[in-house]
Amino acid sequence: MKNLIYIFTFILILFFSVQKNLLASDIYFIDYSKVMNESIAGKKAQDNLKKLLTNSNKKFNETAKKLKEEENKIISQKNALSKEEYKKKADALRKKVFELNKQREQSIKEVASKRKKAGDEMLKNLNPILGNYMKDNNIAVVIDKKNVLMGDKKFEITSQIIEILNKEFKSINLN
Repeated sequence: MKNLIYIFTFILILFFSVQKNLLASDIYFIDYSKVMNESIAGKKAQDNLKKLLTNSNKKFNETAKKLKEEENKIISQKNALSKEEYKKKADALRKKVFELNKQREQSIKEVASKRKKAGDEMLKNLNPILGNYMKDNNIAVVIDKKNVLMGDKKFEITSQIIEILNKEFKSINLN
């Protein structure tokens, strides 16, 4: 009977120690936003999107400035123009402003769409890399760092994944 208690205790201790090791060492985390911002492909995509947004904003600001000048010109001519002609010019200007705002909104939607596409493509290329890394290192679960309340830094694999990703995936097609 005493031997049975010793064996049972030994099995329990062994089970809990193995269970603890499985839980602690099989769950790793990755900072996906850091992968997007610091990998070669992610940086290129971010730079291209930023350049696209800057160029379109510059174009829209120049057009808005011209429209403002046109508005000031129409206002200064108010007394010299007939009511119908003034209304006609003001309506034409309103249409131009409306069209500018519509184009600006479309441009923002286009950049947002390209950003989503870039994220999707990055994830599509990241998944097999992450899967191989998990298999090679006997990792059961990888979660995004933003979902981790607290964790030991030794379980973060972001830099290793960025390193592998940089070797295998150099750019994202935004078109």
